[in-house]
Amino acid sequence: RIASGPVHTLTHISLPSEETMAPSASMVKRFSAVLLLLLGLSVVNSLDPVDGPKMAKRISRKERMQKDQEAAERYAELRRNGADEVSHTAEAAAMRKYQLRKKKRKGILRKRESDLASVLFPGVSPELYADNEEVLIYTDLVNSKKTQVPFEFYDLPGCPPPRMTEARKKRQRKNLGARLQGLELKPAPYTMKVKHDIPCSPLCQNNIKAKRLRWLRKLVERQYRIHMTFDSLPVLMRSKELNYAVRGYPIGFKAPPSYTGLPEDEYYLYNHLKFTITYIEVEDGGVHITGFDVHPVSMAHEIPQTGLTPATEVVTCNAEGASPVVNDPASYLAIKAPAGRDELPVIFSYEVEWIPSDLPWADRWDVYLIGSPDDDIHSFAIINSLMIVLFLTGAIATIMIRTLRKDIAGYNEMQTLEEAQEETGWKLVHGDVFRPPTSHPMIFSVMVGTGAQIGSAFLATMLCAMVGLINPMRKGQTLTAILILYVLCGSVAGYVSARIFKFCDAKAWKQNTILTAAGLPGCLVALFMVLNVFLHIAGAATAVGFIPLILLFGLWVFLSIPLVFIGSFFGFRAEKIAVPVKTNQIARYIPELPWYASPPYSFLLGGILPFGSVCIELFFIMSALWLHQIYYMMGFLLAVLLILGATCAEVSVVMSYLQLCAEDHRWWWKSFMNCASAGLYLFLYSLWFLSSRLELVGVLPVVVYITYMGMISVCFAMFCGSVGVLCSFWFIRKIYGALKVD
Repeated sequence: RIASGPVHTLTHISLPSEETMAPSASMVKRFSAVLLLLLGLSVVNSLDPVDGPKMAKRISRKERMQKDQEAAERYAELRRNGADEVSHTAEAAAMRKYQLRKKKRKGILRKRESDLASVLFPGVSPELYADNEEVLIYTDLVNSKKTQVPFEFYDLPGCPPPRMTEARKKRQRKNLGARLQGLELKPAPYTMKVKHDIPCSPLCQNNIKAKRLRWLRKLVERQYRIHMTFDSLPVLMRSKELNYAVRGYPIGFKAPPSYTGLPEDEYYLYNHLKFTITYIEVEDGGVHITGFDVHPVSMAHEIPQTGLTPATEVVTCNAEGASPVVNDPASYLAIKAPAGRDELPVIFSYEVEWIPSDLPWADRWDVYLIGSPDDDIHSFAIINSLMIVLFLTGAIATIMIRTLRKDIAGYNEMQTLEEAQEETGWKLVHGDVFRPPTSHPMIFSVMVGTGAQIGSAFLATMLCAMVGLINPMRKGQTLTAILILYVLCGSVAGYVSARIFKFCDAKAWKQNTILTAAGLPGCLVALFMVLNVFLHIAGAATAVGFIPLILLFGLWVFLSIPLVFIGSFFGFRAEKIAVPVKTNQIARYIPELPWYASPPYSFLLGGILPFGSVCIELFFIMSALWLHQIYYMMGFLLAVLLILGATCAEVSVVMSYLQLCAEDHRWWWKSFMNCASAGLYLFLYSLWFLSSRLELVGVLPVVVYITYMGMISVCFAMFCGSVGVLCSFWFIRKIYGALKVD
C-alpha cells in the first residue's frame, strides 16, 4: 500500500508547462523519504526476529504446507494410538503443540513461531529455585460457576495459615484492582522444599460444628472449587485416562444413592491432597517449575485418642506400614456428624511428589489452553464485523456521492436561477437543524461527554495492552490500569460536555462540570455500595473493605474531579461551535414521520448493527468474566473497538440523513438513542447468557450478575451514543455547509 502512494499521486497531476517541468525540491524530498521508508521496511522485514541482524531463511509456501501436513498426520496417528493431551509425556506435549499452533504465532503481517509463555507473559523470565529451598503455595479464591459469590480459602473449615517467618513474608503486592476483586494471595498451610518428597503428613485436626457442616454441604452442592498457585501456575487437576485438565479442585463431591446404596444423596469431603510438581533441571544449578498438579482424596483418617500433635502417628497416614492414601468408597469421609455428636472431627493431610520433566519452561502453559476456542473464530468475528462496516460504508457512499451531490447541485442551481418555488427534502429544515436540544440539554451534554471519556479510556487501555504495559493475565493490575486511565480521561469528558453545553446557550457551567464529574461514577458507586452490603452479609471474598473504598474516593476527589474541571475550563473558554446556517426564531412544524424514522422503531433499528459487530467477540469476553476462562486477545479486542466506533458513526449518519429527509430537525437526542440502544441489546444478550450458559443458584448470585451487567450495558450505551452524536453533528455541518442558503 505504501508503494502505490506516489504512483497514485503522479497519475492525478495535470501536465505542467515548460517553465515548471523541473521537479520541485519539496517533491524530491518527499519521494526520497518514501524510498527511505520502503528501504527501511524491507530491511526490517528481512531481519530474523530471534537472531537480530542474522538473515532468516524463508520457508516457501510448499515447504510450510508440507510441514503442516506432517504434523497433522503425526497428530492423527497419536490420536489413533490412544495418546492423551494432558499428561507430561513427549507425545502429549507434541499433541498440545499441534493443537495450539495458531495461538503460538506472533505478529500481524509476518507471523513467527513463539511460545505461550511469551504470548501470555511477555518479558517475564523463569524463577530459579535452589535444591532444598523452602517454597510456599499461595491460596486463591474459592469460587463456582453456579454462583458469583466467591470465598477465601481460610473461610473454609481447615487448617490455620503457616507461621510467618522472615523467609515467608515475601508476598505479592496488592493493588487497588486486586482489592476490589478480592484477589488476596495468602500462604497456604502446606510447606515444602524443592525436590524433597513428602509422604502422607497430618497437618491439623479440625472439629467442624453442625452449622459449618451444613454450609460445606451447600458449597459441595454448588460445585465450589479451591484454587491455588505456585510459581504463578494455577493448580491443575488432570486425568490421563479421561484426557481432561481443569483448574482448581472441588471441596468435595456428591454421591447418588445408586453409588452408595443409601436412601438419599451423600456428601463427601476432600481432606487429603496429593501435590505433584514437575520441574526441569538448569545447567548452572537449580530448577524451573513446569507443572503444578493436585489429586484430592476423601479419607476418613482414624482420630487419635490423645489428639493430633506433630509427633502423633496417624494409622491411616504416617504410621509405619500404613497403606497409600487413595480414593476408596470404604474410607470416604462423609460430611455429617457421627451419631450422638454435634461435630465432625477431621484430620487434614497432604503429600508432595517432585518429578523431573523434559517439558520446556516456555511450554508449561500449553495444557491450560487445551480446549479453548481457536483464533480462527476471533478472525471470523472480525470479518463478520468488517462486512457490516463495508455494508454501511456502501450505504453512506451512495448517500454522499449520488443523493447528496445531486441534491446539493439541484438546490444550488435552483437558488441561482430563482426557480425554487418551494423547498423540499432535508434542505427544508436548514433553519432549524442547528437548533439546540430543548429537552434536558444538561443531561444530554453530560451523557455525551461521559461517553467520550469511556471510549477514550477503553482505547487507551487497548493501546497500553498492545505495547505490553498492561497484561490481561494479571487481573488486579489490569483493573487498576483501567480505573486510572478512566480517571485520567476525565479532561475529555469535561471538554466535550462543556463544548456541547455551550452550544446549547446554557450558562450553568458549574452545575454541568459537577454533573459530568459525578454523574456516572456516583450512580455506579451507589449501586456498588448497596451490592457490597449484601456481599458482606454473605461473607463473600469480593466484598470490598474500608481501605479500597477510601482509595477509590481519593482517586475520584483528588484526580478525577480536577481533571474534569480542567477540561471544562478549556471547553467553556473556547469559541462556540460555528454552524454554516442561521437558526430561525420559531421552530418549524414537524410532519408525520415514517415508521423507520420515528421512535422507538428507529432506536431499535439503529442499535442492531453496532451490537451485531461485537456480539461474537462478546461471547468470549463474558466467558472470561463469568466462566473463569482465559482471555488475552487484546489485538482482536482493539480491532473490535475500532469497528464498533466505525459502525456507530455510520449508523448515526444514515439514520440522521433519513430523519432529515423526513423534515424532522430534532436529531440531537435521536442520534444519541439510535446508537445507545445497542446497550439494550447487550443487556438482553446478558440475560440470554444467564439462562443458557450459566447455572446460577440462589438470589444473590443472580442479583450480582444482573447488577454488574447492567453497569456494563449503561457504559456501552453511553459510548455508542456519544460516537453517534459527535459523528452526526460533523455530518450535518458538512452537508449544510455545502449549500447556498439565503
